[in-house]
Amino acid sequence: MASVQVALWVVVLLVTLALVFDFMNGFHDAANSIATVVSTGVLKPGQAVVFAAFFNFIAIFVFHLSVAATVGKGIAEPGVVDVHVVFGALIGAISWNLITWYYGIPSSSSHALIGGIVGAVMAKTGASGLVGSGIAKTVAFIFVSPVLGFALGSLMLVIVAWIFRRATPSRVDRWFRRLQLVSAGAYSLGHGGNDAQKTIGIIWLLLIATGYASAGDASPPAWTIISCYMAIAAGTMFGGWRIVKTMGQKITKLKPVGGFCAETGGALTLFMATMLGIPVSTTHTITGAIVGVGSTRRASAVRWGVAGNIVWAWIFTIPASAFVAAIAYWVSFRVF
Repeated sequence: MASVQVALWVVVLLVTLALVFDFMNGFHDAANSIATVVSTGVLKPGQAVVFAAFFNFIAIFVFHLSVAATVGKGIAEPGVVDVHVVFGALIGAISWNLITWYYGIPSSSSHALIGGIVGAVMAKTGASGLVGSGIAKTVAFIFVSPVLGFALGSLMLVIVAWIFRRATPSRVDRWFRRLQLVSAGAYSLGHGGNDAQKTIGIIWLLLIATGYASAGDASPPAWTIISCYMAIAAGTMFGGWRIVKTMGQKITKLKPVGGFCAETGGALTLFMATMLGIPVSTTHTITGAIVGVGSTRRASAVRWGVAGNIVWAWIFTIPASAFVAAIAYWVSFRVF
């Protein structure tokens, strides 16, 4: 009985740590949902975070748990995962989130978590403990999601420009100040649907590894789903203003019509990825869409140096979080 109590205590601590990561994910990625709607002046910052948090949470009623299944069962072999692996993965992800938040770099919380899982598992068993197909799918979308966001954001702006070609600029601005609320809500919905599920997946992985859930279960316990959606919504409520500035103003200047097109293109990308069960980066997606909208107006409208720095952060996210996770795994295993 004592050993079960100790195991349960460890599980409770790790679930709490996972929810801290989920909160930070919402905090760190709040900019993805609200940077454009704040930078165009459609909503004030305080209004925008409440708006985004609401749609983050109601995604619980919209999307199937396909992404949670990928993270819970499709990145690492359940048999090699233990509490030390989960601890290492979370510390690796949280550390990278803190570093990039501090410097205002819009990196991917999602890929930080995937990198953390990979690093911790590699430290324990090497590559044999990883599920190659799940990792390949995730890595591929590091490139696919921003390209798709870029393409859809550009296409939306071309379509809108053609439809409203005879309208006056003031009329277009007036219409899209309203429509941007729809696009921002859709993007926040996609953000909550994809990102909250990643934490659901890591908790599910933990519960399977510790015997509190079965690998044959079709879905994780309901409390994990509700708590993760609440945590990411709460994180979004607090916002990440350093990154809002980068996303909303430093890459390119946006008007309401541009914000609408970027958010709509990004939302469509997230909806597709979530339905396919692919854990993508909401940061990569909206950055690609913003760049697509800016470059459609004219190439010089995009500050390519800022965009290039963001891409470097994308490249380093998985290896950097994996490295920290491997160290955290080793310390946990040796000390505990």
